[in-house]
Amino acid sequence: MATAVTREETAVRTAPGKRRFSLTPYLFVLPHLIFFTVFLAYPFFNGLFISTQNYNFLRPDRAQFVGLQNYIDLFTPTSVEFQPFWISLGNTVLFVILSVPPLVVIPLGLAVLLNIKLPGRNFFRALYFAPWVLSIAVVGLLWWWIFQSQGGLINYYLGQLNLPQPQWLSTLPWAWIAIVVATVWWTLGFNMIILLASLQDIPEYLYEAGAIDGASPGQMFRSITLPLLRPVLLFIVTISIIASFNLFGQPFLMTGGGPALPQGGGATTPVMVEIYNEGFVRYNLGSAAAMSFLVALIMILVSFANAKIFQQRD
Repeated sequence: MATAVTREETAVRTAPGKRRFSLTPYLFVLPHLIFFTVFLAYPFFNGLFISTQNYNFLRPDRAQFVGLQNYIDLFTPTSVEFQPFWISLGNTVLFVILSVPPLVVIPLGLAVLLNIKLPGRNFFRALYFAPWVLSIAVVGLLWWWIFQSQGGLINYYLGQLNLPQPQWLSTLPWAWIAIVVATVWWTLGFNMIILLASLQDIPEYLYEAGAIDGASPGQMFRSITLPLLRPVLLFIVTISIIASFNLFGQPFLMTGGGPALPQGGGATTPVMVEIYNEGFVRYNLGSAAAMSFLVALIMILVSFANAKIFQQRD
Protein backbone atom coordinates (compact mmCIF):
# COMPACT_ATOMS: atom_id res chain seq x y z
CA MET A 1 0.00 0.00 0.00
CA ALA A 2 2.81 2.39 0.94
CA THR A 3 4.60 1.47 -2.26
CA ALA A 4 1.51 2.28 -4.32
CA VAL A 5 1.13 5.67 -2.64
CA THR A 6 4.77 6.47 -3.23
CA ARG A 7 4.47 5.62 -6.91
CA GLU A 8 1.36 7.77 -7.24
CA GLU A 9 3.09 10.72 -5.56
CA THR A 10 6.12 10.28 -7.82
CA ALA A 11 3.90 10.16 -10.86
CA VAL A 12 2.15 13.37 -9.80
CA ARG A 13 5.44 15.15 -9.18
CA THR A 14 7.00 14.03 -12.49
CA ALA A 15 3.92 14.44 -14.65
CA PRO A 16 4.13 17.22 -17.25
CA GLY A 17 2.85 20.48 -15.82
CA LYS A 18 2.84 19.14 -12.27
CA ARG A 19 6.51 19.73 -11.38
CA ARG A 20 7.31 22.42 -8.87
CA PHE A 21 9.73 25.16 -9.93
CA SER A 22 13.03 25.11 -8.02
CA LEU A 23 15.21 28.19 -7.84
CA THR A 24 18.21 26.34 -6.39
CA PRO A 25 19.89 25.22 -9.68
CA TYR A 26 19.65 28.74 -11.09
CA LEU A 27 21.26 30.19 -7.98
CA PHE A 28 24.23 27.87 -8.51
CA VAL A 29 24.52 28.98 -12.14
CA LEU A 30 24.03 32.68 -11.37
CA PRO A 31 27.64 33.58 -10.31
CA HIS A 32 29.08 32.12 -13.50
CA LEU A 33 26.33 33.75 -15.55
CA ILE A 34 27.20 37.16 -14.10
CA PHE A 35 30.90 36.80 -14.91
CA PHE A 36 30.09 35.38 -18.36
CA THR A 37 27.81 38.31 -19.13
CA VAL A 38 30.18 41.01 -17.86
CA PHE A 39 33.47 39.67 -19.24
CA LEU A 40 32.41 37.70 -22.34
CA ALA A 41 28.91 38.37 -23.61
CA TYR A 42 28.91 42.15 -23.22
CA PRO A 43 32.41 42.69 -24.73
CA PHE A 44 31.50 40.38 -27.63
CA PHE A 45 28.31 42.16 -28.62
CA ASN A 46 29.75 45.59 -27.86
CA GLY A 47 32.73 44.81 -30.09
CA LEU A 48 30.40 43.58 -32.82
CA PHE A 49 28.47 46.84 -32.56
CA ILE A 50 31.67 48.93 -32.67
CA SER A 51 32.80 47.05 -35.80
CA THR A 52 29.83 48.59 -37.63
CA GLN A 53 30.86 52.13 -36.72
CA ASN A 54 33.51 54.68 -37.52
CA TYR A 55 34.53 54.81 -33.87
CA ASN A 56 37.24 56.77 -32.07
CA PHE A 57 37.29 55.93 -28.37
CA LEU A 58 38.68 59.39 -27.60
CA ARG A 59 35.54 60.95 -29.13
CA PRO A 60 32.73 58.38 -28.78
CA ASP A 61 30.17 61.13 -29.28
CA ARG A 62 31.27 61.45 -32.92
CA ALA A 63 30.82 57.76 -33.75
CA GLN A 64 29.10 57.15 -37.08
CA PHE A 65 27.29 54.01 -38.16
CA VAL A 66 28.87 52.63 -41.35
CA GLY A 67 27.34 49.15 -41.47
CA LEU A 68 29.65 46.57 -43.06
CA GLN A 69 32.04 49.15 -44.51
CA ASN A 70 34.84 48.26 -42.08
CA TYR A 71 34.63 44.64 -43.24
CA ILE A 72 34.43 45.65 -46.91
CA ASP A 73 37.57 47.78 -46.52
CA LEU A 74 39.51 44.70 -45.42
CA PHE A 75 38.76 43.10 -48.80
CA THR A 76 39.25 46.25 -50.88
CA PRO A 77 42.84 46.48 -52.25
CA THR A 78 42.67 50.27 -52.51
CA SER A 79 41.74 50.79 -48.84
CA VAL A 80 44.26 51.89 -46.25
CA GLU A 81 43.58 48.86 -44.03
CA PHE A 82 43.91 46.21 -46.74
CA GLN A 83 47.68 45.80 -47.12
CA PRO A 84 48.78 46.05 -43.45
CA PHE A 85 46.06 43.65 -42.34
CA TRP A 86 46.74 40.93 -44.90
CA ILE A 87 50.51 41.22 -44.55
CA SER A 88 50.22 40.81 -40.79
CA LEU A 89 47.75 37.94 -41.22
CA GLY A 90 50.21 36.25 -43.59
CA ASN A 91 52.94 36.70 -40.96
CA THR A 92 50.68 35.07 -38.39
CA VAL A 93 49.91 32.12 -40.67
CA LEU A 94 53.64 31.69 -41.29
CA PHE A 95 54.26 31.65 -37.55
CA VAL A 96 51.51 29.03 -37.08
CA ILE A 97 53.15 26.83 -39.73
CA LEU A 98 56.58 27.23 -38.12
CA SER A 99 55.57 26.86 -34.47
CA VAL A 100 52.76 24.29 -34.27
CA PRO A 101 54.71 21.20 -35.51
CA PRO A 102 57.52 21.58 -32.92
CA LEU A 103 54.93 22.43 -30.25
CA VAL A 104 53.37 19.02 -30.89
CA VAL A 105 56.33 16.81 -31.82
CA ILE A 106 58.82 17.95 -29.16
CA PRO A 107 56.37 17.73 -26.21
CA LEU A 108 55.22 14.32 -27.45
CA GLY A 109 58.82 13.05 -27.56
CA LEU A 110 59.55 14.46 -24.11
CA ALA A 111 56.34 12.96 -22.71
CA VAL A 112 57.28 9.52 -24.05
CA LEU A 113 60.78 9.78 -22.57
CA LEU A 114 59.59 11.07 -19.20
CA ASN A 115 56.94 8.36 -19.02
CA ILE A 116 59.70 5.79 -18.64
CA LYS A 117 60.38 4.81 -15.04
CA LEU A 118 63.83 6.32 -14.56
CA PRO A 119 65.41 7.98 -11.49
CA GLY A 120 65.04 11.76 -11.48
CA ARG A 121 62.21 11.92 -14.01
CA ASN A 122 60.12 14.18 -11.73
CA PHE A 123 62.99 16.68 -11.70
CA PHE A 124 63.05 16.84 -15.50
CA ARG A 125 59.24 17.10 -15.65
CA ALA A 126 59.40 20.16 -13.41
CA LEU A 127 62.37 21.55 -15.34
CA TYR A 128 60.63 21.41 -18.72
CA PHE A 129 57.38 22.78 -17.30
CA ALA A 130 59.00 25.67 -15.38
CA PRO A 131 59.14 28.20 -18.30
CA TRP A 132 55.36 28.02 -18.63
CA VAL A 133 54.89 29.88 -15.33
CA LEU A 134 56.87 32.90 -16.61
CA SER A 135 55.10 35.96 -18.00
CA ILE A 136 55.53 36.98 -21.62
CA ALA A 137 57.43 40.10 -20.50
CA VAL A 138 60.07 37.95 -18.80
CA VAL A 139 60.27 35.52 -21.73
CA GLY A 140 60.46 38.27 -24.34
CA LEU A 141 63.19 40.24 -22.56
CA LEU A 142 65.16 37.09 -21.75
CA TRP A 143 65.28 35.90 -25.34
CA TRP A 144 65.78 39.45 -26.63
CA TRP A 145 69.01 39.50 -24.63
CA ILE A 146 70.02 36.01 -25.78
CA PHE A 147 69.51 36.86 -29.48
CA GLN A 148 70.95 40.38 -29.36
CA SER A 149 73.37 41.01 -32.24
CA GLN A 150 75.72 43.06 -30.07
CA GLY A 151 76.48 41.46 -26.72
CA GLY A 152 73.90 38.71 -27.02
CA LEU A 153 74.64 35.34 -25.47
CA ILE A 154 74.41 33.30 -28.70
CA ASN A 155 76.53 35.67 -30.79
CA TYR A 156 79.09 35.85 -28.00
CA TYR A 157 79.71 32.10 -28.13
CA LEU A 158 79.55 32.09 -31.94
CA GLY A 159 82.26 34.74 -31.91
CA GLN A 160 84.36 32.64 -29.53
CA LEU A 161 84.15 29.80 -32.06
CA ASN A 162 84.91 32.12 -35.01
CA LEU A 163 81.51 31.35 -36.56
CA PRO A 164 79.23 33.79 -38.42
CA GLN A 165 77.12 35.96 -36.11
CA PRO A 166 73.65 36.54 -37.67
CA GLN A 167 71.60 39.65 -37.06
CA TRP A 168 69.00 37.57 -35.25
CA LEU A 169 66.37 40.20 -34.53
CA SER A 170 66.70 42.46 -37.58
CA THR A 171 67.03 40.14 -40.59
CA LEU A 172 65.08 37.26 -42.11
CA PRO A 173 64.77 34.34 -41.59
CA TRP A 174 66.67 34.75 -38.32
CA ALA A 175 63.99 36.94 -36.72
CA TRP A 176 61.35 34.25 -37.18
CA ILE A 177 63.75 31.58 -35.93
CA ALA A 178 64.34 33.61 -32.76
CA ILE A 179 60.61 34.10 -32.16
CA VAL A 180 59.80 30.43 -32.77
CA VAL A 181 62.62 29.23 -30.48
CA ALA A 182 61.45 31.53 -27.69
CA THR A 183 57.83 30.41 -28.12
CA VAL A 184 58.63 26.68 -28.16
CA TRP A 185 60.88 26.99 -25.10
CA TRP A 186 58.15 28.90 -23.27
CA THR A 187 55.11 26.73 -24.01
CA LEU A 188 56.25 23.17 -24.70
CA GLY A 189 56.05 22.25 -21.00
CA PHE A 190 52.28 22.75 -20.92
CA ASN A 191 51.71 20.45 -23.89
CA MET A 192 54.15 17.93 -22.47
CA ILE A 193 52.27 17.67 -19.16
CA ILE A 194 48.95 17.07 -20.93
CA LEU A 195 50.45 14.38 -23.18
CA LEU A 196 52.26 12.79 -20.23
CA ALA A 197 49.01 12.50 -18.28
CA SER A 198 47.34 10.89 -21.28
CA LEU A 199 50.19 8.42 -21.74
CA GLN A 200 49.82 7.30 -18.15
CA ASP A 201 46.15 6.51 -18.80
CA ILE A 202 47.01 3.96 -21.51
CA PRO A 203 46.68 0.45 -20.04
CA GLU A 204 50.02 -1.30 -19.63
CA TYR A 205 48.63 -4.65 -20.76
CA LEU A 206 48.28 -3.32 -24.31
CA TYR A 207 52.04 -2.91 -24.55
CA GLU A 208 52.58 -6.28 -22.89
CA ALA A 209 50.33 -7.91 -25.48
CA GLY A 210 52.20 -6.14 -28.25
CA ALA A 211 55.54 -7.34 -26.87
CA ILE A 212 54.27 -10.92 -26.71
CA ASP A 213 53.21 -10.65 -30.36
CA GLY A 214 56.72 -9.53 -31.26
CA ALA A 215 55.95 -5.88 -32.01
CA SER A 216 58.87 -3.46 -31.89
CA PRO A 217 58.73 -0.24 -29.80
CA GLY A 218 58.18 1.75 -32.98
CA GLN A 219 55.30 -0.48 -34.06
CA MET A 220 53.67 -0.24 -30.63
CA PHE A 221 54.02 3.55 -30.73
CA ARG A 222 52.30 3.73 -34.11
CA SER A 223 49.62 1.11 -33.41
CA ILE A 224 48.88 1.69 -29.71
CA THR A 225 50.15 5.05 -28.47
CA LEU A 226 49.22 7.36 -31.34
CA PRO A 227 45.67 6.01 -31.90
CA LEU A 228 44.86 6.27 -28.19
CA LEU A 229 46.33 9.78 -28.05
CA ARG A 230 44.24 11.01 -30.99
CA PRO A 231 41.69 12.97 -28.89
CA VAL A 232 44.46 14.59 -26.84
CA LEU A 233 46.48 15.39 -29.95
CA LEU A 234 43.39 17.08 -31.38
CA PHE A 235 43.22 19.23 -28.26
CA ILE A 236 46.96 20.00 -28.32
CA VAL A 237 46.98 20.94 -32.00
CA THR A 238 43.86 23.08 -31.62
CA ILE A 239 45.08 25.08 -28.62
CA SER A 240 48.53 25.44 -30.21
CA ILE A 241 47.00 26.89 -33.38
CA ILE A 242 44.80 29.26 -31.40
CA ALA A 243 47.71 30.34 -29.19
CA SER A 244 49.93 30.89 -32.26
CA PHE A 245 47.20 32.96 -33.91
CA ASN A 246 47.21 35.13 -30.78
CA LEU A 247 50.94 35.85 -31.10
CA PHE A 248 51.68 39.29 -29.68
CA GLY A 249 54.30 39.64 -26.96
CA GLN A 250 57.28 37.86 -28.53
CA PRO A 251 57.64 40.01 -31.69
CA PHE A 252 56.41 43.10 -29.83
CA LEU A 253 59.28 42.82 -27.33
CA MET A 254 61.96 41.05 -29.37
CA THR A 255 61.81 42.48 -32.91
CA GLY A 256 59.33 45.36 -32.69
CA GLY A 257 57.59 43.82 -35.69
CA GLY A 258 60.63 44.33 -37.94
CA PRO A 259 62.50 44.12 -40.18
CA ALA A 260 60.58 46.52 -42.41
CA LEU A 261 59.19 45.24 -45.71
CA PRO A 262 59.63 47.15 -48.99
CA GLN A 263 55.85 47.22 -49.56
CA GLY A 264 55.27 48.50 -46.04
CA GLY A 265 54.63 46.86 -42.70
CA GLY A 266 56.89 44.64 -40.66
CA ALA A 267 58.11 41.17 -41.60
CA THR A 268 57.33 39.83 -38.11
CA THR A 269 54.30 41.97 -37.28
CA PRO A 270 51.50 39.53 -36.35
CA VAL A 271 47.86 40.31 -36.89
CA MET A 272 47.25 40.92 -33.17
CA VAL A 273 49.88 43.67 -33.13
CA GLU A 274 48.30 45.16 -36.26
CA ILE A 275 44.89 45.13 -34.56
CA TYR A 276 46.43 46.83 -31.53
CA ASN A 277 48.07 49.49 -33.73
CA GLU A 278 44.85 50.05 -35.67
CA GLY A 279 42.76 50.50 -32.55
CA PHE A 280 45.06 52.14 -30.02
CA VAL A 281 47.75 53.84 -32.11
CA ARG A 282 45.74 55.01 -35.12
CA TYR A 283 42.50 55.19 -33.05
CA ASN A 284 40.39 53.37 -35.67
CA LEU A 285 38.58 51.18 -33.18
CA GLY A 286 35.79 50.20 -35.58
CA SER A 287 38.25 48.86 -38.14
CA ALA A 288 40.22 47.09 -35.38
CA ALA A 289 37.04 45.41 -34.16
CA ALA A 290 36.24 44.25 -37.70
CA MET A 291 39.75 42.79 -37.99
CA SER A 292 39.28 40.99 -34.68
CA PHE A 293 36.03 39.34 -35.73
CA LEU A 294 37.47 38.30 -39.08
CA VAL A 295 40.47 36.70 -37.36
CA ALA A 296 38.12 34.98 -34.88
CA LEU A 297 36.11 33.55 -37.79
CA ILE A 298 39.30 32.25 -39.42
CA MET A 299 40.34 30.56 -36.16
CA ILE A 300 36.92 28.93 -35.82
CA LEU A 301 37.13 27.57 -39.38
CA VAL A 302 40.68 26.30 -38.81
CA SER A 303 39.67 24.60 -35.55
CA PHE A 304 36.68 23.00 -37.28
CA ALA A 305 38.91 21.71 -40.11
CA ASN A 306 41.41 20.43 -37.57
CA ALA A 307 38.65 18.53 -35.73
CA LYS A 308 37.55 16.94 -39.01
CA ILE A 309 41.11 15.84 -39.81
CA PHE A 310 41.58 14.25 -36.39
CA GLN A 311 38.09 12.77 -36.26
CA GLN A 312 38.24 9.16 -35.15
CA ARG A 313 37.35 6.59 -37.73
CA ASP A 314 35.33 3.49 -36.92
